Amino acid sequence: MRTNQLGKSGINISALTLGCMSLGTDAKKAENMIDLALDRGINHLDTADLYDFGTNEEIVGQAIKGKRDKIVLTTKVGNHFNKDTGDWYWDPSFKHITEGVKESLRRLGTDYIDFYMLHGGTIDDPIDESIEAFEQLKKDGYIRSYGISSIRPNVIREYVNRSTIDGVMMQYSMLDRRPEEEILDLLHANGISVLARGPLAKGMLSNQAEQKIEEKGQDGFLNHTYNELRSYYEELLAITSPDKMQELALQYVLKHPAVASAVFGASSIDQVKENTSISLNELSNETYLAAQRIIKPIQYDKHRE
Repeated sequence: MRTNQLGKSGINISALTLGCMSLGTDAKKAENMIDLALDRGINHLDTADLYDFGTNEEIVGQAIKGKRDKIVLTTKVGNHFNKDTGDWYWDPSFKHITEGVKESLRRLGTDYIDFYMLHGGTIDDPIDESIEAFEQLKKDGYIRSYGISSIRPNVIREYVNRSTIDGVMMQYSMLDRRPEEEILDLLHANGISVLARGPLAKGMLSNQAEQKIEEKGQDGFLNHTYNELRSYYEELLAITSPDKMQELALQYVLKHPAVASAVFGASSIDQVKENTSISLNELSNETYLAAQRIIKPIQYDKHRE
């Protein structure tokens, strides 16, 4: 599997990332999925301290024992949580970020994190304080690189202008083309990579798309109505086949030069097999433009974002 550089960090990550949030709590099953992903050429694992209130990090940590040198490890911070009560609140402070990393390192069983992300963010955050925390962690060797997980253009612009982030994780798929509006080009121009999460849009762009649209699309998806989702699927069959829909979806998000990796979640060995069996050859311009003509773009809510 090809790799791409993460921003200006010198870290190379696989074109597909295994999102670990859905691995579950069966440690052996999770280890088997991670081992298969590594065998299939994936080197990048993404987790977060908030997933299962730290349990996900612990499970990932157990699964990568003895394999740490083969892995680019990403986790996230910014949510102060209480595992016992299940409560959490947003906390992007210097204190929480610099203390949170030590807890993540303990749970993951490692002494460094390759890529550390702020798990969200608003324009009202103490952004300079958050940046200072990440820069300090980088200087101290706890992390190699940092970024943010956000879909908010106003927040992303602040970090582009005020920090040395190497990557932004954001929702991006053929059904959610909001990043194309301006953010992808902005990040690419500044040497910042995109990690595209949700590229299969809850399975509605997978090889089971027709079934998933019936299961999950009855109330629509973002600004797309159920009837539009059905229509998109039928029209996409003119440029691909049902068993190649997933390939088209992943190739589509990887087409833009800002996108370093497409992040897929998996809760079974079969899902890891399916995603890693796909050709990641570059999508032709003709097919790329045809897909854009079929699926209408939606815009960011300027009042919310």
